[in-house]
Amino acid sequence: MASVWEYLRGERNTLDPGGQHKVTLTKSKPQHALTGAAATTGNLYVNLHWRTRASAPGASAGETLRRWFSPRILSPMEPDSYQRPDVNVDLDLACMYELSDGKRGVVQPLGKLFGDLQRPPYVKLSGDDVYGAPSGETMYINLEKKDQFKRLLIFVYIYDGTPAFGQTDAVVTIVPQTGPRIEIKLEERAPAARSCAVVLIENTGDGQLTVRREVRYVNGFQSDIDRLYGFGMQWQRGYKTPSGTAE
Repeated sequence: MASVWEYLRGERNTLDPGGQHKVTLTKSKPQHALTGAAATTGNLYVNLHWRTRASAPGASAGETLRRWFSPRILSPMEPDSYQRPDVNVDLDLACMYELSDGKRGVVQPLGKLFGDLQRPPYVKLSGDDVYGAPSGETMYINLEKKDQFKRLLIFVYIYDGTPAFGQTDAVVTIVPQTGPRIEIKLEERAPAARSCAVVLIENTGDGQLTVRREVRYVNGFQSDIDRLYGFGMQWQRGYKTPSGTAE
């Protein structure tokens, strides 16, 4: 049963109803193996959750207290958009895939490439959350088709004109049907980065999948991540409409 502290720290979510224990991938311990039923049963859930930091990057605790107790606190409040310029952070969860037959592609909100669980690539994105809601964004990977995978690169990207990773606290959580959930924190500050290769899932061919932390920040976008990992796909620039839908 989850403790109250897990809820208060935001460490519990709807994807983890069974109270699974957690493995956090770090620089010193970057890899975890999914074996047995964990690697072959049902769907693997991949969840992206983020929140914007309340104060401006680099603000010290003393500066925050001084602002709080300043006489300005008695003056009329500025609009929220002025007080918190980082409320419009829009992170997207995505996946580049390479299948065992050589097919390569991407599952992402841009282009409405939401994927499919029952047909290749056997990866599906639940939708596009533009507000950073508590549930975040969720991707499903059909582990019944594990033998069809060669590698899956889970990555996160952010749009031009919005605050970068330096103003968000993002976490990617991977939840198998059995065994511990796997957590990867995007906690390094990379204010110029617009993309981050988060985790690489590979089929090692011996009945297991390896989950390896990457957390490689990139100043560019999908094509730049592609070059880093050698998927060899062709890219063109996409955009979102004002309603948040991808084109």
